[in-house]
Amino acid sequence: DVQLQASGGGLVQPGGSLRLSCVGSGFTFDDYAIGWFRRAPGKEREGVSRIRSKDGSTYYADSVKGRFTISSDNAKSTVLLQTNSLKPEDTAVYFCAAGRWPSYRGSSYYFLHPRWYSYWGQGTQVTVSS
Repeated sequence: DVQLQASGGGLVQPGGSLRLSCVGSGFTFDDYAIGWFRRAPGKEREGVSRIRSKDGSTYYADSVKGRFTISSDNAKSTVLLQTNSLKPEDTAVYFCAAGRWPSYRGSSYYFLHPRWYSYWGQGTQVTVSS
């Protein structure tokens, strides 16, 4: 069975940092992209960042570019999301998900829409507040 386990959320003051972790099992990591998504109260789920496991290519939403960094350790089937300079508007439940990379797409492709991701982990709450 495919499983994704997200962790690392918490309460942090504005300007602070958190490192979110996503551990996957039951699928071939190299064939997939791992994405981070978030859902804030009253808002739709939005894509935050993704990494293509095969070559490490990344994509970031404009709202987090320059503040968040995604990385992967394929040997450990783990993807990390380092979140820095957090803002109150980053408050949300964060989810990691796995989507099979379309073979006809290059590494720079966006690939950050929830509908392309088949497997989802449980969320981890990030709250940014003073």
